[in-house]
Amino acid sequence: MAIGEFGGAPAPSGEGGLLLSAPVYWFYEMTHAALHPSRVVADATRLLFKNPANPFYHTPFGRTIAAAAELFERSTRRYARPEWGIDSTSVGGERVAVRAETVWERPFCRLVHFAREFKHVPRRPQPRVLIVAPMSGHYATLLRGTVEAFLPNHDVYITDWRNARAVPLAAGRFDLDDYVDYVISILHFLRGETHVIAVCQPSVPVITAVSVMEARDDPHVPNSMVLMGGPIDTRVNPTAVNRLAEERGVDWFRRNVITKVPFPHPGFMRDVYPGFMQLHGFVSMNLERHIEAHRNLFMHLIQGDGDSAQKHREFYDEYLAVMDLAAEFYLQTVDVVFVRHALPKGEMTHRGDKVDPGEIRRVALLTVEGEHDDISGVGQTQAAHGLCAKIPNEMKAHWLQPDVGHYGVFNGSRFRAEIAPRIADFMLSHNSPSRRGGWTWGFRAKTNGAAQPAPNAEQAIKTPV
Repeated sequence: MAIGEFGGAPAPSGEGGLLLSAPVYWFYEMTHAALHPSRVVADATRLLFKNPANPFYHTPFGRTIAAAAELFERSTRRYARPEWGIDSTSVGGERVAVRAETVWERPFCRLVHFAREFKHVPRRPQPRVLIVAPMSGHYATLLRGTVEAFLPNHDVYITDWRNARAVPLAAGRFDLDDYVDYVISILHFLRGETHVIAVCQPSVPVITAVSVMEARDDPHVPNSMVLMGGPIDTRVNPTAVNRLAEERGVDWFRRNVITKVPFPHPGFMRDVYPGFMQLHGFVSMNLERHIEAHRNLFMHLIQGDGDSAQKHREFYDEYLAVMDLAAEFYLQTVDVVFVRHALPKGEMTHRGDKVDPGEIRRVALLTVEGEHDDISGVGQTQAAHGLCAKIPNEMKAHWLQPDVGHYGVFNGSRFRAEIAPRIADFMLSHNSPSRRGGWTWGFRAKTNGAAQPAPNAEQAIKTPV
């Protein structure tokens, strides 16, 4: 997940990096197009041998042919952005319909609100939560489990970052400063009384955004800030990923992994770090595990183990769906976070102005880390406490989750059972004084219009049911 899984990035030797990397996206597109007829044949073959009317369907030979055809088709496919697939949740023992709707939008991001349509307004407080998803290769849907964990007792919003190849060049650049501006703009849209959760890479821009808002005495700062597995200070317990980024420097990445979006994508000629290169890095970090997983899929299909095969499909449909990153954002993040360590050194700037986390005083801070995180080492996220010196001790907390890696910090059984309840308790403990012991009005009951954040309790009460 972290923007820093550089280990598998293709690396041309010598000084010809720019010459070799510039057309790589074009070669990828041509290869994908050339394989299209083969994929069509493979898919037709799979359907033929999975048809019960075909006598070979009932034989090991037929299942083997169908399995081989499916494996080829899946291995050469371009995976589209997954759907959220969240239609309902349980609130107070009652099943409630959920509707994912876009309530704020900019060229590189849209804000998705999971509006819950209540028949009866719940008595339990429902804090408004903004989940800032990573812009680091995978789509925001990778946090589906995170959203589902908070939906029963929270009003959930999430940043859904757009694939850079789908953003026309006329929309302009997008860098780390723009990311910070987006976070500030979203918090203004939500009009305060919000808890923000930064999952991994967004920890740096989120703490930067809150610092900028506090320096301006902005009334819309969040009530609390939860940083999960984020690279606040990668000098602490540096991982292999951190060391590799620092050793190579930003110029290496500019020469070797930045290319231009080819025609006919809407983002034609935009400089990007392409998703297929990122996927190469993701997979190469655990290549043997992925090979074994696909071998198991082949065997499950032959054996007729549909449940195991479906679990594989669901995981890899999500894992293999990747997006391009705007080159400006990617390179600036590598430079600021992983090479220069600007934030912990006090050298971080936003639009030319110095960023000082020491200005944060009204926002409660919770940091969460995984004991076996090999992307953001133990202590890197906790370093935020030392930077936010003006936050009172009673408004700070840290949790180190045993026996989980990077992914387990924000998803999985341990997250649902041990991490999410702690985050929920922390946010509820740091609601604004006007809300403690009462409601948190971050939703509207079922209406004909779109759900909008209610600015205060009085307006929420008047919302028709």
